[in-house]
Amino acid sequence: MSEIWFRTGEATVLAAEGQFTDAMPEVLIGSTRGPVGHAFAGMLGQVQGHTRMFVVRDLNQLVRPSTIMTTKVTIHTAEYAELLGGVVQAATGDAIVDCVIEGILPKADLDELCMIITIWLDERCAKDENLDRKDLYRTNYEATKLAIARAMKGEPTIDELIANRKTVKHYALEDIIEY
Repeated sequence: MSEIWFRTGEATVLAAEGQFTDAMPEVLIGSTRGPVGHAFAGMLGQVQGHTRMFVVRDLNQLVRPSTIMTTKVTIHTAEYAELLGGVVQAATGDAIVDCVIEGILPKADLDELCMIITIWLDERCAKDENLDRKDLYRTNYEATKLAIARAMKGEPTIDELIANRKTVKHYALEDIIEY
C-alpha cells in the first residue's frame, strides 16, 4: 500500500422520524508519522466542553487504527457525556472495526495509521425522554462507515462536485439563492 498521509471524509445519516439522532461525522485519516499523527498526539489533552477520547468498542477494546473522537457541540450535561461515551462511541468503534473487516481500511497497515473523528450529537438527545438509542447507534454506525469509505476513496471527486454544482445545494440555502 502507498502511504496514507492525509485523507478526509464526511457523511450524514438522518434520524428516524421524531428523533434528533442525525449523525454527521467528519474523519481525518493519515500516517502516524505525518500531519495527522501530529494532530492526533496534540489532541491527547482535554479542552473544556469538548471531550476527547480514544474510540473503544467496550471496556478494554481500543479500536485499530487508533482513533480519537471529539464533539462538535459543547458538552454541558452528564447525560450528554453518557450518550457520547456510550452508544455513540460504541457505534463509532463497531463501524471502524467493520471497515477493517470489509477491507475499507487496510488491515496490514493499521499500526501506521491514526484517525480523528469529530462527532455531531444533537443536545436534544440528552433531554429526550423518548430517545431511540437504537436509532442513535444506527445513524452513527452508518455515517462513520460511510465517512471512512469516502475518505479512503477520495469521494466526492472534484468532477462529481463540478457536475453537481447547480443541482445539489445546502439545505440552509432554501429561498436564499437561486440555482
